[in-house]
Amino acid sequence: MKRIFPLSLFMIAAAAPVLAQSEGAEIAGAAMGGIIGLLITIVVGAAVGWVASLIVKGGGSSLLGDILFGIGGSILAGWLLPKLGISLGGGFVGGFIAAVIGAIVLILIVRVIRRAA
Repeated sequence: MKRIFPLSLFMIAAAAPVLAQSEGAEIAGAAMGGIIGLLITIVVGAAVGWVASLIVKGGGSSLLGDILFGIGGSILAGWLLPKLGISLGGGFVGGFIAAVIGAIVLILIVRVIRRAA
């Protein structure tokens, strides 16, 4: 019995650096995944905003405006379309089309607010 205890203590002590590295790798991986997710959101938001500004004549804006319209439109579509009972499917294409619809609605709302002011 005395031999088993020191051996298990040695195994725990030897495994501690490996466990610490694994924990650090998980944290670094999560941070990197967050950065990549943010970059994908910006790129897709820019594409969605650009397509929506092409559909809405005179709705052209800067790259930052397209990104904001695209991201805002996807958030608006994610909230509004299910409330209206509209589903465009669960894939990338359906999500992209929904985001474009939301961006178009957002561009039109901003246009009405600018005209009123």
